[in-house]
Amino acid sequence: MILFVKLLKESAVFAWGSVVSNKLRTVLTLLGITIGIFAIISVFSVVDALERQIRNSIASLGDNVIYVQKWPWEFSADFAWWRYMNRPNPRPSEMEEILRRTQVIETAVFGASTSRTVEYLNRSIERVPIFAVSHDYDKIRVFEIDNGRYFSPTESAAGRNVAVIGSDVARNLFEGTDPVGRTIKFFGRNVEVIGVFAPEGEDMFGSNHDEMVLIPLGFMSSFIDVTGDRYGPMIMAQGRPNFSNDEVMDELRGVMRSIRRISPAAEDNFALNRTSLLTTQFDSLFAILKIAGWIIGGFSILVGGFGIANIMFVSVKERTTIIGIQKALGAKNYFILLQFLAEAVFLSLMGGAIGLLLVFGGTWIASQAFNMDLLIQMKNVMLGINVSVIIGLVAGFVPAYSAAMLNPVDAIRANT
Repeated sequence: MILFVKLLKESAVFAWGSVVSNKLRTVLTLLGITIGIFAIISVFSVVDALERQIRNSIASLGDNVIYVQKWPWEFSADFAWWRYMNRPNPRPSEMEEILRRTQVIETAVFGASTSRTVEYLNRSIERVPIFAVSHDYDKIRVFEIDNGRYFSPTESAAGRNVAVIGSDVARNLFEGTDPVGRTIKFFGRNVEVIGVFAPEGEDMFGSNHDEMVLIPLGFMSSFIDVTGDRYGPMIMAQGRPNFSNDEVMDELRGVMRSIRRISPAAEDNFALNRTSLLTTQFDSLFAILKIAGWIIGGFSILVGGFGIANIMFVSVKERTTIIGIQKALGAKNYFILLQFLAEAVFLSLMGGAIGLLLVFGGTWIASQAFNMDLLIQMKNVMLGINVSVIIGLVAGFVPAYSAAMLNPVDAIRANT
């Protein structure tokens, strides 16, 4: 162990001396390693941030919630869109039948959405998402009420003109005034604000409540047909905890076919969507992006590896006499080999460390400038270090081996 420590110390001294005495050559050589590590770790950090945000957004949709809709979320290559056009939309009565006929569904909610201009006194917001839901929506979707309350069963059943608004809507419409108890207007109707959602932040799929107005389904269905195509009607069905998603899907498909009286030979005229479909699609995308990061950074690392090999060959030539003296004094071949390998790894780690520092600086600037949640995970830091070590070992092996195989007598006479 002591010998190994001395070896590392001596190699570090030689490497640092090479850096100091040949600054320009070293900078140009390590630039490839630096750029390569920067490219790879930057891409991986951005992909991890996107993946984290997307997975959080998907999780907010409910990992055990099945969406009964007209259109599927996933299409095959031979997708015949015209076959889906005449499908019927889900209806509130079908939601009630699902709850009555199945034992694996714990909660089911009917929802329909549109967008309208929302007004309060002389202020207004255009294209605000209006989401109408049946009463148990709070059991399907996790959210917090920052001010006020959710709909009561009586309000939902009677279709009262009440609403829970998002934090952004409250801020822009009321400008510091307490919204609860105030009256807003959309669809040409007055609606009482009974609650305000707690801020949730940005969402990749636009499913957050910050910019939304939530109203009882009975209120919206009193003046429009909520089963129309333009309102995107859907049934959200949540399975019981002791049943798997596949079991819930199978029974829900059977119940829906029974409700719609579909013959055994006919195909489904509805789609059962779940968040795992989105997760699978994004997993493929993330894999492609990571491969692209390896390709982009790989060329720079390859150039840097050749540069380190060149430095090591020059270093071996400059220290040939010293190598001969070391071997004459009893130094083994493996000692010389490890000495130069350690030096190559040290040089490669210097380039990798600079690349990681640039990544830290770049992610901090990007986080501040674009309000992104960019974090460099420890696995990416370790990846950068490991890649640097491997490049150092690969690039330095041939020069180190050639140094270890030198004849001590020829080596001592080399520069005389």
